[in-house]
Amino acid sequence: MADMTHENTVSTSTLVHGIFDPRTSTVTYVVHGGRGTPCAIIDSVLDYDPKSGRTETVAADKVIEHVRANDLTVAWILETHAHADHLSAAPYLKAQLGGRTAIGDQITRVQKVFKGIFNLEPEFRPDGLQFDVLLADGAPIALGVLVGEVMAVPGHTPACVAYRFGDAVFVGDTLFMPDVGTARCDFPGGDARTLHASIGRLLSLPPQTRLFMCHDYPPQGRGVVFQTTVAEQRAHNIHVHEGISAEAFVQMRTRRDATLEMPVLILPAVQINIRAGAMPPPEANGTSYLKIPLNAL
Repeated sequence: MADMTHENTVSTSTLVHGIFDPRTSTVTYVVHGGRGTPCAIIDSVLDYDPKSGRTETVAADKVIEHVRANDLTVAWILETHAHADHLSAAPYLKAQLGGRTAIGDQITRVQKVFKGIFNLEPEFRPDGLQFDVLLADGAPIALGVLVGEVMAVPGHTPACVAYRFGDAVFVGDTLFMPDVGTARCDFPGGDARTLHASIGRLLSLPPQTRLFMCHDYPPQGRGVVFQTTVAEQRAHNIHVHEGISAEAFVQMRTRRDATLEMPVLILPAVQINIRAGAMPPPEANGTSYLKIPLNAL
C-alpha cells in the first residue's frame, strides 16, 4: 500500500502522513501544521532481520525523505509505548533530523519489569532517562502554533499513551481498525479492565475525531487502512462497540489472549525499545548482544 497523507483544512490544521511498514504491519506518522513547520514523528521503525540480527534503515529513510521534501523541522520523536513488535528508529532519526525523544512517564514501570526479566546490566537504570522527555497525562506537545496533548491510555502496557493534535489522535496499540478489534493485555503489566477504561476515554471524544492506528492486520479481502473515527469505532469495533460491558470485554480479552502467540520480535524489540531505541552497550569485542531468557515469558 502507498503511504497516505490525510488533510482536512476545513476542520483542522493538523496534517498527517502515514508510512506503512509491511514487515511489521506498523504505521509511522509525521504530524505537522503545514509545509515548513515543526513536526512530530510517531512510532518509527528500524528494520531488523531476526535470522541474521542485522538492522537496516529502509523504513526510517522514508520518514526522512518525507520530512525533507516538505521542509519540516523535527521537534519530537514520540513513542506511544515500548513496542513488542518492532524496533524503534528514534536514535537514527534524531541523528539525521534532530528533535527530542519522548514517551509516557510510566515507562519506568515497564523498564523495572524487563530489567529483571532480561537481567540487564547494573548500569541500566529504570528511570526513563534514556529518553529526552517523559510525558505525563495531559502534558502539552508544541509543534509551533499546533499544540498537542498526551492522553494516558494504559491497559495494553502500563505506559501506553495516545497523542492528540486537534481532531487527530494517535492511539498506539490501544485500538485497531473496527474489524480487527483491540490490543492484547497479557504482556507484563497489561490489564483488560484498565484497557476498557482507556478505550472509553478515547471513544468519549467527539464522534468526528480522526483515530490513527499504529498497526493494521487486515482481514482477508481488505487492503491496509489505518484511519477511522470515534463514531466508526463506537458503532462497529468487534471487541468494544457501544453496549459491550467491561465484564464482557474482560472475559473476551482474557479468552482471546490465551490463544495468542508472542510477537515474533518481542525479545529484541523490548530490550531495545526500553532504551529509547539504543542498542545494548557493546561488549569487549565491540559487538552489542541481545539476550533470550529461556522459559521466562
